[in-house]
Amino acid sequence: MQVNITSLSRQKIMSIIHNSKQANQFHEILQIHAFLIKTSLQSNNFIITNLLRKFPVNVPENIRYARNVFDEMPSPDTFLWNTMIRAYLNTQNHVECLPLFIKLRRQENLELDSFSLSLVVQACGRSGFVKNGKTIHTQVVKLGFGCDLFVQTGLVEMYVKFGCVVFARKVFGEMKDPDLVSYNVLLAEYVRIREMGLARKVFDSMLIRDLVSWNTMIHGYASFVHMGMSASTVCDTEMAVELYDCNMSREALRLFHEMQLGKFLPDKITVVSVLSACGDLGALDMGKTVHKYIEKNQIEVDIQLGTSLVNMYAKCGDIDNASKVFNGMKKRDVSLWSAMIMGLANHGYGDAALGHFHTMISEGLKPNGITFIGVLSACSHIGLVDDGWKYFNSMHDVYGLTPKIKHYGCMVDILSRAGELDAARDVIRNMPFEPDAIIWRTLLGACKIFKNVELAEEATNEILTLEAHTHENYVLLSNIYSEAKKWDEAITFRSKMEDIRIHKVRGSSSIEVRRAVHDIVSGD
Repeated sequence: MQVNITSLSRQKIMSIIHNSKQANQFHEILQIHAFLIKTSLQSNNFIITNLLRKFPVNVPENIRYARNVFDEMPSPDTFLWNTMIRAYLNTQNHVECLPLFIKLRRQENLELDSFSLSLVVQACGRSGFVKNGKTIHTQVVKLGFGCDLFVQTGLVEMYVKFGCVVFARKVFGEMKDPDLVSYNVLLAEYVRIREMGLARKVFDSMLIRDLVSWNTMIHGYASFVHMGMSASTVCDTEMAVELYDCNMSREALRLFHEMQLGKFLPDKITVVSVLSACGDLGALDMGKTVHKYIEKNQIEVDIQLGTSLVNMYAKCGDIDNASKVFNGMKKRDVSLWSAMIMGLANHGYGDAALGHFHTMISEGLKPNGITFIGVLSACSHIGLVDDGWKYFNSMHDVYGLTPKIKHYGCMVDILSRAGELDAARDVIRNMPFEPDAIIWRTLLGACKIFKNVELAEEATNEILTLEAHTHENYVLLSNIYSEAKKWDEAITFRSKMEDIRIHKVRGSSSIEVRRAVHDIVSGD
């Protein structure tokens, strides 16, 4: 758009600034700035403040240009200083905020306002400047802004980011009348640091909640669940952790139900979190209900939501519906492909998973680490040792990816399932990470199947140095001794469990009945 501004009045200039589009009309801003220089309006604080607010500062060159414009101002007022500080804050360039604030502080003819202090407090919190943050808090009190709600909200966020939860709660408690924004900030920060108990107390104390409040809590419970590779020996977790994760997911679904009763209409953010909880719990009926809600309310199924649906159906074992959603997507990115590959691999469709992988590659998409977890899991389930090595090596050689510990764990799983226990042990010994208990337990489980007592003892010793009080490690080796008819060793291990007071945790599983998920414990 070519802008003819030679005869424009100051009011019309403001109108053009207001209507300019940041995304693709930066040249308009440059034109306007050129005209301001030509007409000697470049020193007008009000116009320059509004101009800077329109800068698309997501591009480094643009933020530098904005700073040059600011530095050329002969007498910037407090609003203009705040605008420049906020620009740095919005571009995650927190380090630049503090020096700029200090320069503002030194301006004898200017006074700080609550917005100035709030911005610098946020910058300190997001950059981890604990000492500076506490110094700023002192200045807040000295300048008489200690009871300013806007500044207090920033301080709450800052202290939680510092990990100073007690200070954050103290500041929040000093608020005379905290508003919804203040509550939501504290709520979001508690969720971010995974203090769901504290978050729930805040949530329950809120007299008024909005969609942000509900989304924060539901997302918090849903995302709290232990993330790992499901359906593989590599990804076995402790029973207590599994039960805790189930409780978190169940709480997310309960809040979703309460949200609907409260007449709040869930948006895409909500349903993505709820679908995640449904997948973690295996709550297929609830997941289908959410899917119908999406269709009924014509919520756009973009890549993020499509990936969530595929993940939910796959985790619940409904590969047919997962495939329907996947095949119905017009656009697919690596996350969506990876979700489908993982779902197929974990449910025994190894050949189909590998077929999807090659189709994805043929469409020009580059796989990521999650993609290869699915690919290697597929190789493990259908016993493709050579192909597993080929895919594993291609991560670095072809795609420039550095294998993580989970990828090495997958290779240990592939070799262990194929009975190549010595090769699996060599992978563990030569991997560039310290092996965790999960990897050693994968090898130990294979030792039981293939009756390799000597290697089982080595694996157990390694596991017990990492997890001295986990019952299944003792039980597994005891069973291996029993099957090898080494009764004395088996009895010794059982006695050791009793001596250190380790008790076997009863197995459990979940079942969904009428959209409610119930735990079934062994012996019920």
